[in-house]
Amino acid sequence: MKLLIADDDLTSRTMLAAVARKWGFEPVVAEDGEVAWQILQGEDPPRLLLLDWMMPQLNGLELCQRIRQQDNDEPPFIILLTSRRETADIVAGLASGANDYVAKPFENAELQARLQVGRRMVNMQTQLSVAAQALIYQASYDDLTKLMNRRGVMDALAKEFARAQRESQTLCVGLCDIDHFKQVNDTYGHLVGDVVLSEVAKRMEVTLRPYDHIGRYGGEEFLIVLTANRDQASIIFERLHRAVTDTPIIVGQAKLGVSVSCGVSIFAPLGGAGDSTSLLAEADNALYEAKESGRNRTVFVPV
Repeated sequence: MKLLIADDDLTSRTMLAAVARKWGFEPVVAEDGEVAWQILQGEDPPRLLLLDWMMPQLNGLELCQRIRQQDNDEPPFIILLTSRRETADIVAGLASGANDYVAKPFENAELQARLQVGRRMVNMQTQLSVAAQALIYQASYDDLTKLMNRRGVMDALAKEFARAQRESQTLCVGLCDIDHFKQVNDTYGHLVGDVVLSEVAKRMEVTLRPYDHIGRYGGEEFLIVLTANRDQASIIFERLHRAVTDTPIIVGQAKLGVSVSCGVSIFAPLGGAGDSTSLLAEADNALYEAKESGRNRTVFVPV
């Protein structure tokens, strides 16, 4: 683990770096608080910090305060190192944002123990952050298709609709349904159906632009949100149809031709649906029309 050692005394820095390396840390040294701050702004900065209180440019307390003012999901563990021993000094150090406080002169065994505590705390924070990110992913993404789930894509729709209103942009909402998907499940089984769902999702996703949104709305239905006008959306959905239909999906010995039907509604800055729910309802009606008129096509709601 990287350990940032900030101390303006060369002898102290050298000694601290030597013992830290002996204890299994990777020391990163700074001769003052300003240099330490610049190191912390770099890529992959140390998460465990040993800071001297009295330093030129930026002292330990000021550096602590500046660090804590940052919005950081994985904040560093800070140990303040100083010859000040008064209770008021200890309180001031902890109040500035330090996690621990070591008074000079110190025993190496004590410093090692406190650094080990810091290492454990940093590791625990990392594990908690990973677990939190996993929960966020599970709450918003579909395990099978790896697309956003209904909740995730509906949140994206609400945000994009609000932005379209705010910035007077055109927004397209498409509902796409895999044609005759029940026949796939009935004929080949649900495991094959899962492969078809995943492959169709992948093919549709790669046809979209990086800033478009797609999610599994439910079953074999997908919700697509585009910041695009009618002509642009027509090109995108035509490309989407070709991506799905041009190449059969091969599962074992089965060679499956698959198509999708889509209904698209449009929010125009001047007029159009009053809210995202109305826009989605219009897309659903257009999807029904696409199904009724022969499938494997896109039907746009007239603007």
